[in-house]
Amino acid sequence: MKRVLFVAMHRPDRSPSQRFRFEQYLDYLRQHGYESEYSYLISPADDKVLYSPGNYVGKLGIFLKSAAKRLGNALKAGSYDIIFIQREAFMIGTTVFESLFARSKAKVVFDFDDSIWRNQGEASGANTNLLFLKNPDKTKDIIAMSDLIFAGNEYLASYARQFNKNVVIVPTTIDTEEYQRAATPPHPGRVCVGWSGSFTTIEHFETALPALRQLKAKYGDKVYFKVIGDGSYRNEELGITGLPWRKDTEIQDLSEIEIGLMPLPDTEWAKGKCGLKGLQYMALEIATIMSPVGVNSEIIQDGVNGFLADGTEEWVDKISRLIDNAALRQQMGRQGRQTVVSKYSVLSERDHYVQLFDQLTAKQPA
Repeated sequence: MKRVLFVAMHRPDRSPSQRFRFEQYLDYLRQHGYESEYSYLISPADDKVLYSPGNYVGKLGIFLKSAAKRLGNALKAGSYDIIFIQREAFMIGTTVFESLFARSKAKVVFDFDDSIWRNQGEASGANTNLLFLKNPDKTKDIIAMSDLIFAGNEYLASYARQFNKNVVIVPTTIDTEEYQRAATPPHPGRVCVGWSGSFTTIEHFETALPALRQLKAKYGDKVYFKVIGDGSYRNEELGITGLPWRKDTEIQDLSEIEIGLMPLPDTEWAKGKCGLKGLQYMALEIATIMSPVGVNSEIIQDGVNGFLADGTEEWVDKISRLIDNAALRQQMGRQGRQTVVSKYSVLSERDHYVQLFDQLTAKQPA
């Protein structure tokens, strides 16, 4: 068996980026000769300290513990065939651990799915006064020292090719065997319009509020709104009480949604997004509407497997079409799932994943 060390910030099932870019491939990799070890830094107890205000002594303790763990990884780096780094090896602006990995005999894969080289990162509000410790510009240095780059879309790949010619596009994917729409309680005569994200991306949802207010005025109780991922979110005007993200009820929570929204601002940061939330809706046969930003315009064929909407008037028009036409919702939902299965699923990408690992390890010196 060849050995792979996966280096990431968070524990399994904690980070969407990790879940949908490498965690769901571990079993398949094992079946094809790759034994995986997962090295993460932030434990459940650390989460409570790291993402709360203050407690700098506790955060220093996490920093020191994490540095010790990464040093241990570096000392054993030569025992692995591949070291797979998801976004970064360490939480501050240094690349010392990536440098140590690159100097070992292991091949280094760097994976990223956001415009993480830009300063507009989605940092926790609890740690904004620690942002001086970060260094988004280190991304180009990590890319330059890696043997292979996994970029989530063409926008990210174009950036990476400036510093390394060995770049491949590996889309964010959904496990469509797991993502099967759950039965939900009926709401006769009512349509659920929903959004899924996190407390760091709730501002994206809020760009759709002008359209949702118009829809509420137009349809009254025929429509209701659901927000998943930010349990603290409230909007009394629209009757929204946000739900926290929960792994054990994720599919059931999403399955209540009949029209899934993915609004994005047209910014350089947003262009790096890989369409995950839209792909989750589509995999569950939820009629999906996305902003025409970045890869979203590749995922959605407007009017076929979903809608693209830009500006309040177009959002209102296209959501209205779906509210008024259950058959259209079902048709777009089916087409959306077919798109995910064929282009953005674990099933469609897993052999490519193994092939890339095989090609990389075949270049290993004897």
